[in-house]
Amino acid sequence: MRIIFAGTPEFARVALEKVHAAGFDIPLVLTQPDRPAGRGMQLQASAVKQWAQTRHIPVAQPRSLRLDGKHPDDAATARTAIESTRADIMVVAAYGLILPQWVLDAPRLGCLNIHGSLLPRWRGAAPIHRAIEAGDAETGITIMQMDAGLDTGDMLLVDKLHIAPNDSTDLLHDKLADLGARLIIQALQLAEHGGLLPVPQPPDGPSSGVSYARKIEKSEALLDWTQSAVTLERRIRAFNPFPGAAGVLAGETLKFWRAEVLAAAPRPVDARPGQVLAVGPQGVDVCAADHVLRLSRLQKAGGKALDAADFLRGFELRPGMVFNQQE
Repeated sequence: MRIIFAGTPEFARVALEKVHAAGFDIPLVLTQPDRPAGRGMQLQASAVKQWAQTRHIPVAQPRSLRLDGKHPDDAATARTAIESTRADIMVVAAYGLILPQWVLDAPRLGCLNIHGSLLPRWRGAAPIHRAIEAGDAETGITIMQMDAGLDTGDMLLVDKLHIAPNDSTDLLHDKLADLGARLIIQALQLAEHGGLLPVPQPPDGPSSGVSYARKIEKSEALLDWTQSAVTLERRIRAFNPFPGAAGVLAGETLKFWRAEVLAAAPRPVDARPGQVLAVGPQGVDVCAADHVLRLSRLQKAGGKALDAADFLRGFELRPGMVFNQQE
């Protein structure tokens, strides 16, 4: 089969590499335009583009695929490129652009999406983050036949994955990327012989199991210490690597990259939420709504992420100090 691949970040690159290694013909790759990145804000190609170029696969980077949108010339050029491939199928993984109906209809077998959740739970932009944040016990990959809705298409293949207690978004992302790459190969092999069996998703409703993973915003980084220690620990893992859970202490913003709940240490009755209770090489113990949260890997502005013992050598933290205290 001839396959167009549409994707942008590392999650998609892993799948692209596996599809190529499986011997499928990839006449075209779609990816987002180059973006400024790094301290120098130099234009940087996506992970997918960088890999495709090493294999001399043609790459298109339209700013939009909407023929009636802000960039109709980009869309028209992309349409010519897509239709000229006479592709059998398009594989989509974390592409980042909405696919209008003409794109969904262009390949003979339509468009298959590698989605990082067990649909219909966590439709939308940030399924990995939100699954960790919510305390889900498992997640997985759904290969979905794309339609015009937001992750509403028929489910074709599903595989589950346990979320480990120490899984951050960074770690779980890599596990799901590998699982998604394996599952899309299986889906493509079945599609060649008409072996995919679509299962409709349940309609929206109170008992449908549908939930939406809204995009992660930088404004979510600041922790609310009036929440439970378990909730805060999940948010720290969910926001690693972006945007990084944070707290403000003595006017300086600190990032938190690893923590644990001290379940045997209930909140002292005279302590305030966000108050530092103890400081030591094992971590910084902070009062949450119900228990104590130990921060074991921290970072100050302009510095590196460090384990607590090393961090405390360069940043003074004392019991009694309070995170996010209003001056």
